[in-house]
Amino acid sequence: MSTNSPEDLQGMQDVANVVKDALAVMTNAVEVGVTGRELNALCAQVFAKHGAVSAPLLTYGAPVHAFISVNDVVVHGLPDERKLQANDVVKIDVTPMLNGYVADAARTVVVPPASKKATRLVRCVEAAFWAAMRVAKAGKPVNVIGRAVENEAKKYGFSVIHELAGHGVGRSIHEKPDVPNFYEPHDRQMLTKNLVLAVEPMITAGHRSIKELDDGWSIASQDGSLTAHYENTIIIQNGKPTVLTA
Repeated sequence: MSTNSPEDLQGMQDVANVVKDALAVMTNAVEVGVTGRELNALCAQVFAKHGAVSAPLLTYGAPVHAFISVNDVVVHGLPDERKLQANDVVKIDVTPMLNGYVADAARTVVVPPASKKATRLVRCVEAAFWAAMRVAKAGKPVNVIGRAVENEAKKYGFSVIHELAGHGVGRSIHEKPDVPNFYEPHDRQMLTKNLVLAVEPMITAGHRSIKELDDGWSIASQDGSLTAHYENTIIIQNGKPTVLTA
């Protein structure tokens, strides 16, 4: 969607505030011994406080309020009773709907004490996102985002996952355009003023191949390598994008 009215802008800001609240509560709760289900319950409490609902649950029937993906699982991990351990790489992905508007964001947190490799992976995925923000401007092609993300991942010696991409968002979870995390020279889509996007670098410390797990939701690295995911909902502007969920 595009924020073409004050009402649209306010609606996106309101749902983005739900995202920020949920991520703050959940990331602060990550520690040894906490379970994914406990983190999911915290998300449910935040959503209820704001009067929001889980867009993945509402749209796709996902049995969660938030996806909790650990270690090799990069996205769509289902919260379970497994207790987090030191150096687990935890991806928390929340997508609430409030008053007909949807925002989407994710963070990667390492359970302390963190290894140098895990710390560097998280640093890389965040740097990749902010590198994309420096080029994501109205009038530019969508593929400038993927080029920036891919270049940053290569600097760190990590791999971008090609099969998973960012996307338009706002009135539903997944809207056009798709936003790949690698440079696609044949992509002729353009970034337009006030376009709302979920930009989400997803990287792995090993080979970029992925697989779907038996639960039908979780997507993990094929070789079992650690993965990281960092996402924000943004509005494209002429000079620089507005990052709603940071």
